Amino acid sequence: MLGWTLMFLVIALIAGVLGFTGIAGAAAGIAKIIFFVFVVLLLITLVSKALTGKAPRL
Repeated sequence: MLGWTLMFLVIALIAGVLGFTGIAGAAAGIAKIIFFVFVVLLLITLVSKALTGKAPRL
């Protein structure tokens, strides 16, 4: 999922440089959404591992 975020970030940067503002905005928005989903899933995993007493593998 982090790979998708980075891919959309790169697409947004390239589109922004080339002047495609609509495409850049859409790709940046998708990258933000995927990033926050990734962060939420990370926090849920860490909390569940802490409650069960298992150490997370990083």
